[in-house]
Amino acid sequence: MLVIGVSPSLTVAALPPNASRLAASHAAAPRQWPLSLVGALLVALPVFLQAPWVRLAPFSAALFTAPLLLAGIFLARQPNPRLSTAGTLLVGFSGSWLGGCLFWGWCRLHPLWHLPIEAFALPLALGGLNTRWRLAASFYLASLLGTAATDGVMALTGVMRRWTDVLLAPPDQAPHLLQAAALGVLQPVALTVTLLAGGLLVSLCRRFWRHPDPAWRLAASAIGTTLAVDGLFLAAALWAPQLSGLI
Repeated sequence: MLVIGVSPSLTVAALPPNASRLAASHAAAPRQWPLSLVGALLVALPVFLQAPWVRLAPFSAALFTAPLLLAGIFLARQPNPRLSTAGTLLVGFSGSWLGGCLFWGWCRLHPLWHLPIEAFALPLALGGLNTRWRLAASFYLASLLGTAATDGVMALTGVMRRWTDVLLAPPDQAPHLLQAAALGVLQPVALTVTLLAGGLLVSLCRRFWRHPDPAWRLAASAIGTTLAVDGLFLAAALWAPQLSGLI
């Protein structure tokens, strides 16, 4: 057996039992970063693009799902692996995009509807895990898991009870109500729940990231970015609620 950088006289028995697997994983690692980075960007993009668009023109934002999906399908059929992977990711992203548009455009005053609306494509995603659309399904499912964790923490910490009041409040009162809701998260019990949930997600991300399957690494990237965005929203609600994007 010939190993790069090692004398050909070295025998297979002299190598660690998992040397081939480690070498393969290290060789593949640089190629994983772009995929994970794109996954992170697709999670963060709605924060800066979708949210203001949906607020101004929800119907056109929802219709934008069609070109997203068509472009994803077209790219996924290309022979170039990079284009094919980008297209597959775009297909998964289009599902998250549509769910976000439907909720924030027409149902934002009903926080309990958030997760069911975002989960509209759950059967398709589960069915796609063992197909060529595995990356798309993994991205969508990871994004949905992040949404479920966020909504669960909001419900347990009492933030969800104040959701409608914040959104319906006059512009001069909404920032104060949002800041008060965020301050409630810093109370001992609520803070403990938040930190425990964050710790579990971080642990899950680390476990997913160590998996050799790119789909798992993509899921880790999506969940980790969701956690970072949630932290950013909490910080904005505490120190600059008028800039949070929620009101």
